[in-house]
Amino acid sequence: MKTTHPHAWARLLTVSALLALSACSNTERSRDLNNPEVSASTTALQVCSNCHGVKGVSTSPNFPNLAGQSQAYLEKQLTDFRSHGRSDPEGFEYMWGLSSHLTDGQIKALATYFSQLPPTRGNVDNYGTPEMLSAGRAIFEKGIEAEGVPACSACHGVYAQGSDQFPRLAGQHADYLVKQINVFKLTEQRPTGVAMKAVTHNISSENIMSVAAYLETLPPAPK
Repeated sequence: MKTTHPHAWARLLTVSALLALSACSNTERSRDLNNPEVSASTTALQVCSNCHGVKGVSTSPNFPNLAGQSQAYLEKQLTDFRSHGRSDPEGFEYMWGLSSHLTDGQIKALATYFSQLPPTRGNVDNYGTPEMLSAGRAIFEKGIEAEGVPACSACHGVYAQGSDQFPRLAGQHADYLVKQINVFKLTEQRPTGVAMKAVTHNISSENIMSVAAYLETLPPAPK
């Protein structure tokens, strides 16, 4: 059996190290969130896609769809994660660390990237009975006077398409929406959502599930 010369091993290790460094420095495939030279599209595909999908549409209801979301809203949420202004469980577990070193420029670029992706067509999980969907539509369009809940469409748009600081709700995972509405209603984990805390103060669990189920079915606004 032929013995490899020590110098040969040294050269092999050196080449391997150089190749590894080369791969890490390839900004087209980099996962380095600390490098502002990495493009938003690369970060989205190499990092964000693990939870939010390669096209900004997640396969798990634990993670929100980002495609077609309001740019201003995405910027605000990423900034809040970076400053620990959002402490809802999934937020701090996943997003505090990921966003901790993002620059303002990176945040803006990521928000722009996802806002320009085509939004999901809705009904991802086929969630909700016909009765729930009917009740949810009424809540979305008219609100619930007895519970002090205004029409969701007043802030989120007639197609739930969102605007500025108000997020797109159309096509969002119902389970995710239920979780977030309860965060507003029951906790102080999203302190910048003062308006939503007031809106959700009296809403029942049944009505939360109904409006979330309806919102998931909504397709993008007609062009």
